[in-house]
Amino acid sequence: MSEALNPFKVAQAQFDEAAEMLGLEPAMREFLRWPRREYKFTIPVRMDDGSTQVFHGYRVQYNDARGPTKGGLRWHPEETFDTVRALAAWMTWKTAVVDIPLGGGKGGVTCDPKKLSDSEKERLARGWMRVAARELGEHRDVPAPDVYTTPQIMAWMMDEYETIVGRSHPAVITGKPLPLGGSEGRNDATARGGVYTVREACKALDIDPNGAYAIQGFGNAGQYAALLHEEVLGGGKLVAVSDTSGGIYNPDGMSPKEVVDYKLNNGKVSGFPGTKSISNEELLELDVAVLYPSALENVITGDNAERIQAKISCELANGPTTPEADEILFKNGVHVIPDFLANAGGVTVSYFEQVQGTYNYYWSLDEIHGKLDEHMTRAYREVRAMQKEMNVHPRLAAYLVSVARVAESVKLRGWV
Repeated sequence: MSEALNPFKVAQAQFDEAAEMLGLEPAMREFLRWPRREYKFTIPVRMDDGSTQVFHGYRVQYNDARGPTKGGLRWHPEETFDTVRALAAWMTWKTAVVDIPLGGGKGGVTCDPKKLSDSEKERLARGWMRVAARELGEHRDVPAPDVYTTPQIMAWMMDEYETIVGRSHPAVITGKPLPLGGSEGRNDATARGGVYTVREACKALDIDPNGAYAIQGFGNAGQYAALLHEEVLGGGKLVAVSDTSGGIYNPDGMSPKEVVDYKLNNGKVSGFPGTKSISNEELLELDVAVLYPSALENVITGDNAERIQAKISCELANGPTTPEADEILFKNGVHVIPDFLANAGGVTVSYFEQVQGTYNYYWSLDEIHGKLDEHMTRAYREVRAMQKEMNVHPRLAAYLVSVARVAESVKLRGWV
């Protein structure tokens, strides 16, 4: 297929391959290839200078056969409807592969949050909720943070929703600040879940957990992966990190905490003492035990897949590997932990938050970590078993597990 990639076309192509192997009937295939519902909003926002700017917002509820739809809200200048559709599809398979009773959704706003003041962000958050509120609810569709959205933005949105409906509804939004009903363990859940799967992959493949690891993309997930890798695996050496400013490399290793502190204090990783500069592209091709692609879509493609040397690629980002690259990596023995499994820790703890908010009851941090470990470990082992049984690459194995579960729920409901 062409590498001029539309993310939703990629998501459909991945689904089509699994549907063919599962032998799904034509009507079921067509039903699961498309979102059930999708919305586009225009959001007028009064800016600090007194002008009004109109933003474009989106929400896609891809499939709710297994439960209410669930998924983040991205604020990004290049946000498109097809990006949101793809992410909603992946969220559908993600909730199914970790076997939590939710469907998949996603939302976003086309904007550059770096150019918005805090007051403008608040007005945008509340404006999005005013037009979307009638389509949301803990038993219908539950948003959460994603790229460039934060617990504070979730707090404003929850407050606006509660103002509209006139009563407390903390479970309508997850990823909230702890004082407003957020869950313990949510901040690092995406990375922690991914590192749990890396631990299981090292066991399954007999890979030394003390080997080198590199992180492409150093936002929330990348930073926590840097900190948690050594904690969870009991070893490892961080040799490279990159963000939008470029990358840093030290083959002798770096202190994860010092790199994270430097990033938080300086807004970038470039210039970290004792390292040499490296591009994002060069980082991806390093000879490491574990690579964490943690930025945006389509960074490992047919153009560079032959040069990927990592033993394990744990996809904390959504859609970092194209279908063509998947085949090349599989042929070359690179074990990919696919995005909708690797980064499912975030939605899993969001689900825990949703449950806690609904019942007005909260679990301890140790309980959250234990429940997350149980879900991620079981999901990885089920996908690994499917991969070995069918002799397919890990992403296809994960699709076979999740698509079968969603299709079964659709059929039991009598929809198709």
